[in-house]
Amino acid sequence: MEKWQVSWAQNKYWVMSRSQQYYNEIRVLAKENHWDEECQQRYEQILQEIDDMAPTRKTLTTAYQHVWGYFKKRATLEEKQNYQILLKKLEEKNDELGRYLVELTDKYEVKYLAESTLIKRLREANK
Repeated sequence: MEKWQVSWAQNKYWVMSRSQQYYNEIRVLAKENHWDEECQQRYEQILQEIDDMAPTRKTLTTAYQHVWGYFKKRATLEEKQNYQILLKKLEEKNDELGRYLVELTDKYEVKYLAESTLIKRLREANK
């Protein structure tokens, strides 16, 4: 994997949790794996801008549904029910679902998610 691909793998859910528009823009930049200095500069600019953006319920829902995909086949019935409850009451200011997804990441030892910026930032915010 190229350096930019590793970075994108780590950052894609973080970007998605803040802006679907920026997420789509990066996907276009990465199309057909044609990555040059101009793409890299725009990508870095987007990451900087994302840091200043607050999530919305919609962007969090989209990102969290993607993260949930890593657990839905192995989660217990209770975990699935809890996920649904937390999803319904998701709020940007009181993000219980984010905390829950961090717990599931740890429980099921999903390395890819544990290394993602989204999970790392959620973990930091809940210390």
